[in-house]
Formats: sequence, structure tokens, C-alpha cells
Amino acid sequence: MCDRGEMDIEMLVVPDCPNEEPAAARLREALNGIGLRDTRFTTRVITDQAEAERYRFTGSPTFLIDGHDPFAERGRPFGLACRVYRTPHGLAGLPTPDQLRRALAG
Repeated sequence: MCDRGEMDIEMLVVPDCPNEEPAAARLREALNGIGLRDTRFTTRVITDQAEAERYRFTGSPTFLIDGHDPFAERGRPFGLACRVYRTPHGLAGLPTPDQLRRALAG
């Protein structure tokens, strides 16, 4: 069980992101899995390049935990795009459930 107190969790997406619903479901599953059933998260839609730069958005979906992107990769450009995650099974549109749980448990 995780005891991190109140966390600020935000999911950033582009409009009509095909991974938005699976990402939200995986995030909820990860929170439940570490004992944070009551923890809520918000979704922010990034609509232009200026917003992408302001939020340091490197693709959809991006997970921010207390304002930090636990999956950030140095040198990735900010912009409106789909995001690719490095997983033990290769590149994917979402981190694995275990990767997300570890990021949340931090």
C-alpha cells in the first residue's frame, strides 16, 4: 500500500486521442492497485503548440504526478503528437500497468 498523502495527478492528452480512455482506465487500475482508490486525477486537453511547450508535453497521453512526468525522456520535443512508451515488451502507446504503479508509488 502506498502512503503518499494527497497527490496531484493529471493526464494530458491531445483532442480525440485514441489512447485517452485506455490510459484513464490503466491509471485508475494502478491507483487502486497501490491502495489509492479515493485518489482522483484530472484530464487536460492540450490543443496547441504553446500549451504543449508550457506543460512540457511530449505526446498523448502524458501522466503528471505532482507536476512531474515520470516517463520523461531527455531530448524529446514538445508538441502535439501521440506518445510512445518504452516497455519490457517493446514500444507501446501506454506504459505497462506495473510501470505506472511504480511511478505512482514513487
